Amino acid sequence: MTHETENTSPTSQVEESDPDALLSPPPDARPEPGLNGKPVRWYDADRTESYTRIAPFQELHDTSIEFFYKPITLTALGFGLAALSYVAMTQDVLEEGRDKRRVGAYAAVVSFLMFSMIQFRDGPFIRPHPAFWRVILGINLLYELALVFLLFQDLNSARRMMTLLDPSLNRPLPEKSYAEHCELTPQNIWDSIDIFCLAHALGWFGKAMILRDYWFCWILSIAFEFAEYSLQHQLANFAECWWDHWILDVLVCNWLGTYLGMKTCQYLEVKPYEWRGLRQTRGLRSKARRVLSQFSPHDWTAFKWEGTASFLHYLIVVLLLAVFLAAELNPFYLKSLLWMEPDHPIVILRLAGVFLCALPAVRELYQYINNPRKAKRMGQHVWLLLATILTELLVIAKWGKGRFTEPLPLYVRWAWVIGGILLVLYPAIRFGVPSVRKYVGKQKQKRKGKGKGKKVQ
Repeated sequence: MTHETENTSPTSQVEESDPDALLSPPPDARPEPGLNGKPVRWYDADRTESYTRIAPFQELHDTSIEFFYKPITLTALGFGLAALSYVAMTQDVLEEGRDKRRVGAYAAVVSFLMFSMIQFRDGPFIRPHPAFWRVILGINLLYELALVFLLFQDLNSARRMMTLLDPSLNRPLPEKSYAEHCELTPQNIWDSIDIFCLAHALGWFGKAMILRDYWFCWILSIAFEFAEYSLQHQLANFAECWWDHWILDVLVCNWLGTYLGMKTCQYLEVKPYEWRGLRQTRGLRSKARRVLSQFSPHDWTAFKWEGTASFLHYLIVVLLLAVFLAAELNPFYLKSLLWMEPDHPIVILRLAGVFLCALPAVRELYQYINNPRKAKRMGQHVWLLLATILTELLVIAKWGKGRFTEPLPLYVRWAWVIGGILLVLYPAIRFGVPSVRKYVGKQKQKRKGKGKGKKVQ
């Protein structure tokens, strides 16, 4: 007997002509999130209890907005071609004498993103809609292709090309240093507080939402400050007062953003989710809440990286830390080489784009590591984002030849050597020594077994 009632919506009618449906017992009521059917407030939740680890229910399609979940590829193609023909052939839109190359480039980008929205594979997220994350993947691919193109250009040509996006570019900018007036006084601290402090906090709020781990965020925060110490001989922006590094950045801005981000993660982890559709929701307030919930996660997975659990986890955590550091340092070098202000829209769009791309990418990486049976291959988001960060490094390495001529200070060299030794020494002691002991013990047992066998003969 087939259980067809499992795929029916709560409002669907059971046909009277189906005897199996009438004789089958009614399905069990779906459990509700929380403890004994009662939602648990996120700030009262006990993190050790089982109710904080409820597996999310399968999403039921909202029959009232089923149109947005049906394939409409031909309809989208028709609307897209109609819009292109209107823009390209209507004189009041595309007048003679205007820059047609710019409009044509924008139309090509929109057409590609439309194809991405319709034809790309779905990622790990379904809210607010899978098509949104397909567009994010398309934007990442466009940025990667632009980097590949720039990789084959010299720096002066790249600077001139950037004027096509902003005519005010291609002008040298003075390097600003923050290592002045380093006396620890309230006035100096107050003078150092600017809009970039808020940007620091927002950035670490986003990193906490991506990594979902306190220790990982703290290690990354401290590692970035050490990276600034190591590279301040190349970029003056990295030169800061000691209290700017460790008090204003790490203990104030980074901690505040990380704390708020992790509290948001904890709230989303034990939040009582509603999986009912818009049509099944009654009342205007409930319907408005259901619409707003479409822009929140459908479910939430808490990350447990467990870098000391195995050598593979340790290696993945170290590599992920290196990739995050590269993603943090790359925009500083790119804006310095291309003569861009820190608050330039292109710089801000790059940071926002990497944040949106990293959300599904790190989720795919976590699933790839911890559930290899289900995730047979690395996800498309993490693969493309990794390629993007490495391509940025190639561009910086090519354009930076002969421009950062000051040698690496001796104390920085020794610091990196000691850090590298510790990174190799820890897994050797933590994982290598127990493995060698286990191997030696097995060999001894085999020899004893062979010796007993000879005596019996």
